[in-house]
Amino acid sequence: MGKALIKVFIFMLVLVTIFLWVGHTITAMTGGERKSQTIVGVNPEAGEAIFWGKGRCSTCHSIGDKGSAVRCPNLGVFGEKFTSPIGLRAADRAKEREQQTGKPYTAVDYLLECVGNPPAYIVEGYKNEMPIVYAPPISLTLEEVKAVISYLQSQGGEVNIEAISNPPGEGKNLLNRIAAAVSAGGGDPGNGEKAFFDASGAACGTCHTVKGNGKEIGPDLSSIGLKGVKYIQESIIDPSTTITKGYESYKIFTRDVFSKTNMMIGLKKGEDGEGVEVINAKGEVIKIPKSDIVEIIQETKSLMPEELREYITVKDYQDIVAYLLLQKG
Repeated sequence: MGKALIKVFIFMLVLVTIFLWVGHTITAMTGGERKSQTIVGVNPEAGEAIFWGKGRCSTCHSIGDKGSAVRCPNLGVFGEKFTSPIGLRAADRAKEREQQTGKPYTAVDYLLECVGNPPAYIVEGYKNEMPIVYAPPISLTLEEVKAVISYLQSQGGEVNIEAISNPPGEGKNLLNRIAAAVSAGGGDPGNGEKAFFDASGAACGTCHTVKGNGKEIGPDLSSIGLKGVKYIQESIIDPSTTITKGYESYKIFTRDVFSKTNMMIGLKKGEDGEGVEVINAKGEVIKIPKSDIVEIIQETKSLMPEELREYITVKDYQDIVAYLLLQKG
């Protein structure tokens, strides 16, 4: 009986040892043990923890021989294709982006673009498949994005936290873009612009203008970002809560030649001695003779359809809010 127990004990010990070895090997192959997420602030240490942890960057990227992901470019020195780490490589990519866009780019601008707007530049031989990291399910904060940038800078480059927080070139717009997206709960401003003007979707552009694009039925939204995220969200979900002065809707009752009373709802565009000009929901301007008007009643509801919240998707809603937050005149 004693010998049998010893054999069982030895067998269990060998089994545990093999299990620990396999676990250690797999951990090393996938980038090593992940660091604690308690590291905070904009610094390479916090960025490293996010890169290999919450940010899930290591799902697609490796850094040199750390990690085993090959779906997206290696961000270290690896093979014949990647002869410099991303901290140095970013400067060369910034020059490419300057030539392509005609805008000034620094290495920080390029790194911010990689994270904030990944479809803008796709490395040759790879697909456009990087997720928007400041949107669900990853949902990095603006500080966490900056921390990751500082970690990427540290890969062969010089870490410059001030340049990350106050980029001199195109990066400033990208930071604003990320900040707006985070405030909107993870929306993508680029998709928000498309959804805003999509006639088959939210169709906001059929009544509103942004920087001259759209139709001038409702208020111009080119500066709505100054009013903050709460105002924008409320204006979409419950448009009658706050109606912009000058855009009140009216019920206008008229009587035709058959003494039949008709009613239309619209915005008063103007009024003179002969009649009242009204804009209906289709954007048509109609002048109604005063002699035909029986009664005009100001509505308490906005002309903007409340049922929009019923058919707009959550993603489109978040994306549109993010897009509108960027509109600051």
